[in-house]
Amino acid sequence: MRKHLLMVLLLAAAVMAGLSAQAAGEIQGSSAMPVQAQPKYVFMFIGDGMSHVQINAAQVLKGSNEKGKLSLKPLTFTSFPVLGLQTTYDATSFCPDSASTATSLSSGYKTHSGTLGLGIDKQMLGKTIAEQVKEQKGWKVGIVSTVTLNHATPAAYYAHVPSRNSYYDIGLQMVQSGFDYFGGGAINKADDGGKKSIYTLLEEAGYLVTDDADQIRNLSSASGKVYAQSPRLQDSGSMPYALDMGFEDIGLELFVQKGIEVLDNPNGFFMMVESGKIDWACHANDAAAEIYDLLAFDKSIDVALAFAQKHPEETLIVVTGDHETGGMTIGYAGTGYSTAFDILDAQKLSYIAFDEKFTALQKQNPSLRFEQAMALVEADFGLVAPGKNTANKALVLSALEYSKLEASFKQAMLPSKQRDGSDQAYLLYGGYNPFSVTLTHILNNKAGIGWTSYSHTGTPVGVYAYGSGSELFSGSYDNTEVYAKLKQLTGIV
Repeated sequence: MRKHLLMVLLLAAAVMAGLSAQAAGEIQGSSAMPVQAQPKYVFMFIGDGMSHVQINAAQVLKGSNEKGKLSLKPLTFTSFPVLGLQTTYDATSFCPDSASTATSLSSGYKTHSGTLGLGIDKQMLGKTIAEQVKEQKGWKVGIVSTVTLNHATPAAYYAHVPSRNSYYDIGLQMVQSGFDYFGGGAINKADDGGKKSIYTLLEEAGYLVTDDADQIRNLSSASGKVYAQSPRLQDSGSMPYALDMGFEDIGLELFVQKGIEVLDNPNGFFMMVESGKIDWACHANDAAAEIYDLLAFDKSIDVALAFAQKHPEETLIVVTGDHETGGMTIGYAGTGYSTAFDILDAQKLSYIAFDEKFTALQKQNPSLRFEQAMALVEADFGLVAPGKNTANKALVLSALEYSKLEASFKQAMLPSKQRDGSDQAYLLYGGYNPFSVTLTHILNNKAGIGWTSYSHTGTPVGVYAYGSGSELFSGSYDNTEVYAKLKQLTGIV
C-alpha cells in the first residue's frame, strides 16, 4: 500500500512538473512550446520601422476624434488572436538597422548593423528560412517590397554580404536564389558601371520581367518565375507612397494578390512582404505618409487573410516590424494632452512629392518669395499665414510657426552646400529639405504628434500572428526567436 502511494505521489509530481514547465514555456513564448501545427503556406509581413506608435497613429486617424466619443479603428492585423513582443537590438547597437534586424528575423542570429546574412565575424554564412523551405521542402518563395528589391529587408531573405550597400552583388544573389516571385520596387544599381544588368540576368534565368500594369494584373500560376515592378516609381526606385497613388497605380495589395496566384501550389509556399516606406516616412518625420502606407500594408494583409480562411489548417500569417524609426510619439509638449489627428487630412501628398513640386517651382522662379511659396503650402498642407481666414482655425500658423517656416524656406532656397551645417540645423531638418520637413513637423505637432529622431530607435516591436501554429508567437522574446519558431513549425533542419 505504501509503495503504491509513493508511486502515485511520484507520478503526480512528474505530471505537475511537466505542467509547470509547459506553463513557463507559454508565459515566456519559448520556441520549445509543443505545437502540433505544420503550416505549408507561410506569410511573413514586415512593416519596416513599425512599432506600436506607428500602428496606433493609424488607428487614431481612422477612428473617432470627436471629444467624448474617442475610439480607435481596429486594423486587420491588430485583431489577430496572438500578440507577442520582440526585442530588436543587434550585435553592435541597441538602435539597429534593417540589415541586421532582418537577418535575425530571416536567419536566427545577431550580426553587425549593415551586414546581411553573415555572422558576427562577417564570414559565417547562414541559411534563411526562405532558402531552407525552398531547398528542403520544395516550397515556392516570393519576396515583395514597396522599396527596391535589393534593399536591406528583402535582401536579408536571399543575400549574404558584409555590406547592405553592395547592391549589384545582392542583385546577383537575387538571381541565383531561384525564388519564384519578386514584386514591388525596382533594382537599385542594376547595371553598376556597365556590368550586365540584373534585369537581363533575371530574363536569362527564365524570369518574366515586367513593369506593364496590364501584364502584372494578368499574372497567374502559368506565368512561371516573375519579377513584377511597379509601373510608376518614386524616390530612388521605390513604389509611390500610398498618399501619392492614383487610381491607375498598382499598390501593395495587388502585388500580394498576384504573388499568391503565382506561388499557389499544393506543396506549399513562403512569402515575405515588406512595407519599406513606413520606415522612409518616419525617417523624414512625415506622419501622414507613414500612416497611409501602414493602412495600405494592412490591406495587403487582408489579402493573405482571405487566402488563410480558405486554407485554415494550413496557413500561418506573422506580422511584425524590424525596428522602430523616428521615435514617434502621440503627445507633443506644445499641445499638452490635446490631439487633433483630423488636421492630418489637410496634407494631400508625401514630403517627397512636395519636394518635387517645390523644386520645380524654384526652377521656374529662382527669385521665388516666401509669400508665393505659401500658396503651395496652403494647397498641399492646408496651413495658412497668421491672421488669414480658413475653415479649420487649427491650421492657422502661429507667429512662432510662421517664423520657423520662413527660416526653413530661406535655407531651402540656398544650394545644398551653402545651407547651415550646424548641429542645431541638423536637429531642425535632419538632412531633409528644410522647407518640407518643417511643414510636416508643424502639421504633426498641431495634430499632437512628436518625433525624437531622424533615424532608428531601440524600441521593441509587436508580433501579431494568425492561423496554423500562431500560438507559438505569444509572449516576449528576442527577434532571433521569430526564425526559430518558423523553423520549428515548418519542420526544417
